[in-house]
Amino acid sequence: MNNGGLTLMAVHAHPDDEATSTGGVLARYAAEGVTTVVVTCTDGRCGDGPAGVKPGEAGHNPEAVVATRRQELAASCAVLKVTHLETLGYHDSGMMGWPANTAPGSFWSTPVAEAAQRLAELIRRYRPDVIVTYDENGGYGHPDHIQTHRVTMAAVELSGRPAKVYWSTVPDSWMRDVAALMREAGVGWDETDVSELPPIGLPDDQITTWVDTSVASDQKYDALAAHASQSDGALFLSLGKDRFAQLMGTETFVRVHDTTGAPLPENDLFAGLDVRDVLAG
Repeated sequence: MNNGGLTLMAVHAHPDDEATSTGGVLARYAAEGVTTVVVTCTDGRCGDGPAGVKPGEAGHNPEAVVATRRQELAASCAVLKVTHLETLGYHDSGMMGWPANTAPGSFWSTPVAEAAQRLAELIRRYRPDVIVTYDENGGYGHPDHIQTHRVTMAAVELSGRPAKVYWSTVPDSWMRDVAALMREAGVGWDETDVSELPPIGLPDDQITTWVDTSVASDQKYDALAAHASQSDGALFLSLGKDRFAQLMGTETFVRVHDTTGAPLPENDLFAGLDVRDVLAG
């Protein structure tokens, strides 16, 4: 399926996650000729409805939200030049403690082995050299992100390990930059707002991989903007493209599996795999 070249697979929980944490690498590597695959595990039904209406509020129609978010996901992947989009279609589980966690068909209530088998089939089909997903806490404790981590790591074991596996993260220094840029943009964020966010990210010296994605910052912005029905990205979009590029011009990861022996820290998900030689061959 990868036609003799290199393949990157990003496994995400919801529509819009592909843009937020991996939009830069997806766009950058696609431009370099790498085959890119996005797997989205849930349908996003617990997202915002029209005018930001939340689940359980009047006017929130889960099926209509699913349809809208499916279209937005396709549009985002088109902006990022994603080669293949796969959706597993599990129901969005909502935030931790919501009734949706245990609703029939929710991703959180799905046995890991069942979902992992489905993902393993995709891994066998596309044969990715690099897989990116979340850490054990799903980045910030969202049940669907945690389940995506569990399912992805189980699927990797079932299908045979790719050359490299990464967990996406953000450095502590990035969180400080967020506050500074928000103040500069007049958004009103400060260090107190940042401190009240759920624990995310790692100390800078624990991050193994820093990828310059500045060449793709406009695509990442436009991909996030494609998810117009959701309010999550609005704050970052309000910065405008120049400040957004300052904040989002690097994507960071922790390498958790490697067969290449590439030294750390690194600045390329494909370090140890010579992209140009493989693609030229």
